[in-house]
Amino acid sequence: MNMVAVFGLQFFLSLVFCGLLAMWFLTPWLKEKKQSEALFWLTLPHATRHVGMVFLVPGIVSPSIPGSFAFSAAYGDLAAGVLAMLALVALRSRWSGALMLVWVFNIVGTIDLFNALRQAHAIQHLGAAWYIPTFWVPVLLVTHALSFARLLSVCSVRAGNVLRADC
Repeated sequence: MNMVAVFGLQFFLSLVFCGLLAMWFLTPWLKEKKQSEALFWLTLPHATRHVGMVFLVPGIVSPSIPGSFAFSAAYGDLAAGVLAMLALVALRSRWSGALMLVWVFNIVGTIDLFNALRQAHAIQHLGAAWYIPTFWVPVLLVTHALSFARLLSVCSVRAGNVLRADC
């Protein structure tokens, strides 16, 4: 099996696995939580996205990794991770702008992931960082999807404001 096929299979199976876990365990558990608490738990894994800076480290990734991929993936992950941490602090502090920050983080974080996936030609240069897009990106995509669903939930719409965190 060639490298592209292995990458695609691993990515797909990780996405299915994360989706099943979310459907069977995470979604039912989150339904019992208030908006701000559910969003806190969905944002939490993204606070580790600074790990994506590894795309700039020679010896971990190939020296021939396209600079455009390494730069955008590393700094996109860093930006998303910092926004996630700010959102976590805002949610825990019950800051009035917390949900707006969660929206911004989710939009920036999702765009970053799709931008990195769009540059699939870089997979042959990932080296030891291979696990990030084949395992961690599916986790992040599923939690982004669940966050968007929660942000657009009936509770938010019924409240007439998608920025309300107390339901």
